[in-house]
Amino acid sequence: MIAIDERLTIPDEELMWSYARSGGPGGQNVNKVSSKAALRWRVAATTVPIPLAAWARMKKAFPSRFTADGDVLITSQEHRDQDRNREACVGKLVEMILAGLVEPTVRKKTKPGKGAKRRRLADKKQNSAKKQSRRTSGHDD
Repeated sequence: MIAIDERLTIPDEELMWSYARSGGPGGQNVNKVSSKAALRWRVAATTVPIPLAAWARMKKAFPSRFTADGDVLITSQEHRDQDRNREACVGKLVEMILAGLVEPTVRKKTKPGKGAKRRRLADKKQNSAKKQSRRTSGHDD
């Protein structure tokens, strides 16, 4: 069972693991051992109560981790042994779900204050005066 937070857990029965030979570090051992871990989570058949808005945020933030069927597919081959790659897959899944559960804050539109307007206009007048002083008054050639 994978604990995401205090109220969300994913049962082990919903996760499908597969292993393959890794292309990562390991020397000659890479050719003999299947250390790459692939985690597939059938989202359509899940019992985890994740809101639809969170699913949409996850699909938008991590589109490469969703298959055409809507399953979540996470792979890891950064470590030399299978167990650590398995833990890395679980960590990526938890990170993905937690990122999807965070609702973005709505931006409140504000107007600039009187002081900001005053400073902006003063800067514009100063720049205008600077450029006016660079001009020549006429062509006396």
